[in-house]
Amino acid sequence: MTKKKSHELGVGVIGYGYWGPNLVRNFMSDTGTRVVAVCDRSKDRLAEVKRLYPGVETTAEPKDLFRNTDIDAIAIATPVATHFELARDALRAGKHVLVEKPIASTSDQASQMIEEAARRKLVLLVDHTFVFTGAVTKIRDVIREDSFGKLQYYDSTRVNLGLFQHDVNVLWDLAVHDLSIMDFVLGAAPVAVSATGLSHVRDQPANIAFMTLFFDSDIIAHINVNWLSPVKIRRTLVGGSKRMIVYDDLETSEKVKIYDKGITVTETPDEVRKLLISYRTGDLWSPKVNETEALRLEVAHFRNCIEGKEKPLTPGERGLAIVRMLEAADESMKKRGQAIKL
Repeated sequence: MTKKKSHELGVGVIGYGYWGPNLVRNFMSDTGTRVVAVCDRSKDRLAEVKRLYPGVETTAEPKDLFRNTDIDAIAIATPVATHFELARDALRAGKHVLVEKPIASTSDQASQMIEEAARRKLVLLVDHTFVFTGAVTKIRDVIREDSFGKLQYYDSTRVNLGLFQHDVNVLWDLAVHDLSIMDFVLGAAPVAVSATGLSHVRDQPANIAFMTLFFDSDIIAHINVNWLSPVKIRRTLVGGSKRMIVYDDLETSEKVKIYDKGITVTETPDEVRKLLISYRTGDLWSPKVNETEALRLEVAHFRNCIEGKEKPLTPGERGLAIVRMLEAADESMKKRGQAIKL
């Protein structure tokens, strides 16, 4: 076993399935952190950890990480139903926590996690990875510019064939990404949610859903998520009164394109006061964005938050807000799209 250096932040990772390997890789490459131990129920996955990182401890018991004094922080990459208990126990053991999205299965659980972290003065960060991408940061910056005009809509399509989840529906799996992006870039919180969706597999969560979010202003947001699409699409439109943005996450380059397009509405001075709509077409350009891996930036941000150098961009409170939106969407689906106030 290789001991962590005194100036390094010791990290334990729980879950080495789909996302865990990415967490371990980025914590190991970060100059200020070191993975001390990895926990997973699968012997094969732990064997893989040992093969790639011989100096990292492995265990099937999360409590081994909680009582390890070399570990300062815990990263949780497990099914959402397990987030609350693992995060709560980690916080009670005095560990800072980075937890995969969504933060918890219910808003009550998320609230308890936030209170526990605050009580112990520990960092609770939610793994809303897209917030740390160069593309999303650029979108936020463009929206804030006067040249973008008044924000009007956010429209996203996030579909593919699989991976079917058995513990959460497609909104909790895919729409949570767009909710975290919206929460970061729009600068406004929705006041009501409407959603419709269905499961085409008996006794399984909804695999296709449509979610609409309403705001106090003229902004409207719509999210289309689907596990039954023959093609994979990750495309978002953000409309302003002067410019419009197309964000395609599957593009290898030029993920963000800005269109100088829109409409101009004028009123005629006659008695009827007709509205005349004219169309404006200008330039198209793709701004340069930071291409650093988002998780690498997130890991460094987590460390800086623990060291008091930065304030969390995705604290537990943001995770709670998004869980409340998802709960409202679930309630709306049961009522065939009835709008639910937040």
